[in-house]
Amino acid sequence: MEGKGNKLRIVYFSEVFKKECLFYLRWKREKSTGPYLFANQKGKQLTKRALQKSFKKCLELAGLENHYSIHCLRHTYGSHFYKASGHNFRLVQEQLGHSSIRTTQVYASLMDEEIKEALEEL
Repeated sequence: MEGKGNKLRIVYFSEVFKKECLFYLRWKREKSTGPYLFANQKGKQLTKRALQKSFKKCLELAGLENHYSIHCLRHTYGSHFYKASGHNFRLVQEQLGHSSIRTTQVYASLMDEEIKEALEEL
């Protein structure tokens, strides 16, 4: 996969996620919606703006606040991965493709609330 700056990198994911992706791709192939991963009903590639609008609609349908964005999913994933990795910045840095560990350290501050809760449990 290519990230920012067209840098090639490997992105790992779980078997469960792999199964869900394969399910989606099979469904997509059956529907013949064209060559794009995310396409509109006419088979044309969705624009960045169309994806954002679709995401906002999903938030509304789920009864969630609309201040979230697709990029919030990346932060949520990074935060959960940071916790699951035993707070290993290096693993998170590699998985998210950060060139600087400083960028990755943002995810530690996102855990502040969990730290406070854990301290109250002592």
